[in-house]
Amino acid sequence: MIPICTEIENLHHPVQFREDEYINESGLICCSKCRTPRQKRIDISGRTIEPRRLCKCQQAEQEKREQEQKHQEFLDMVARNRSIGLPDPELRRHAFENDLGYNPKQITMAKRYVQHWEEFKKDSTGLLLWGNVGTGKSFIAGCIANALLDKGVPVIMTNFARLLNKLTDMYAGDRNAYIDSFNRYELMIIDDLGIERNSEFAREQVFSVIDSRYRSQLPMIVTTNLTVDELMDPADLARGRIYSRVLERCLPIRVSDQSIRNLNQAAVFDRATKLLGGA
Repeated sequence: MIPICTEIENLHHPVQFREDEYINESGLICCSKCRTPRQKRIDISGRTIEPRRLCKCQQAEQEKREQEQKHQEFLDMVARNRSIGLPDPELRRHAFENDLGYNPKQITMAKRYVQHWEEFKKDSTGLLLWGNVGTGKSFIAGCIANALLDKGVPVIMTNFARLLNKLTDMYAGDRNAYIDSFNRYELMIIDDLGIERNSEFAREQVFSVIDSRYRSQLPMIVTTNLTVDELMDPADLARGRIYSRVLERCLPIRVSDQSIRNLNQAAVFDRATKLLGGA
């Protein structure tokens, strides 16, 4: 091994040494840790140059930094998508790890939907979560939304009331652009199908939202308090146009009849009563 000196003269410039370097038998600078060259010899038109290169441990450090940067960029993207796709902070707390076990079968199916997302997306297949008020439909849908967002999938979750309020204040051209904007999301989740029953304008707007996803062959998840029988036997043609598209693209899953909302509220009141010194 050639003794370390403070610099090496090549044909053009002096090369500065670092404390963790030495010169090997070929006269190239090497890393003292991994014992691989940090310099290479190149012949160009009869002239030899010896530029710097990364040794193996420097390459590993660079790859690690790049991976960490990519991971941080991914996390930032997920955070942005979540803040846009789940504007209601309560929805961001709907996660499989927060499940209390009220609907084990439906939660298992929801997890499998996330697991096989690419196949469902390819087939444009969504879910129809139906059942009574407060049974956990929105929670299950929110769990799917958050799990897919964690994978980097753009998801938006809203409800028909919010959509209708927004669309009511728009001109027709703006409504179309607004509805079409949802197609940039791979999955759209819409709560509370059925609230449009008492308004012709509302039914028309709900149809436009559903039909846009339908024509774009993009999956959607819909929750409703209506039964499948009610969806299959609509009161009129306007409702039929909406429900037929939902039933064609969304697999119906019944959610338990027990009211999770009432159970949770009863537990809260029980704790409050004990804190107040009640029975």
